[in-house]
Amino acid sequence: MMHLDCLKELSYEIRGAAMDVYNELGPGLLESVYEKALIHEFKLREIDVVSQIPVNIVYKGELVGNDLRIDLLVEDTVIIELKSVEELKKVHFKQLRTYLKLLNRPEGWLINFGAEDFVKGMVKIKNYDFHQ
Repeated sequence: MMHLDCLKELSYEIRGAAMDVYNELGPGLLESVYEKALIHEFKLREIDVVSQIPVNIVYKGELVGNDLRIDLLVEDTVIIELKSVEELKKVHFKQLRTYLKLLNRPEGWLINFGAEDFVKGMVKIKNYDFHQ
């Protein structure tokens, strides 16, 4: 996992990559299309990205689920959850916060390619319970 000093630069790259994908494709497509385009954009920028990571849910030492998946994990540090909806709901923020906690990552991005104002559709969320 990358050092937190580099997190600001990585956030800048994530935001730029998402803007490039949005500017090229526009709104209204399926999340899966944006996911593939964003993966391609990260690779062009030589940024490590893995998609559809299973999330193990452990409760008091017992694995109780692993059928959840995060959309993207960038540089083994930042979780990206993609949406293509008219507006983000509270549940979308809760979902990302839970993923940050379960995977112990410092930061996540909720990126909504369906937002009327795309800049407002990109939200960075910090994991205040992050332990390095």
